[in-house]
Amino acid sequence: MNNPKTPTALIAALPPALDLPAAAHLLGISRTSAYELVRTGEWPSPVLRLGHRIKIPTQPLLELLGLSTGQSVASGTEPRSQAG
Repeated sequence: MNNPKTPTALIAALPPALDLPAAAHLLGISRTSAYELVRTGEWPSPVLRLGHRIKIPTQPLLELLGLSTGQSVASGTEPRSQAG
């Protein structure tokens, strides 16, 4: 039986920010290691601290892994309009 969810669809379905255990899973490290990396300031992508919650923005994490949602405009340029 085929799974209709492709890796691209799964990536696109990720929320804008992940909790730390989910981000750790994507990196293939343990939850304990992830909390230690955040505690020591060695986590490899931006970290959002919201009270006691720790969130990891999805886009920078995917970029670290060489993946992308295809939703960000990294070049900072606007599309050209055709004069006519």
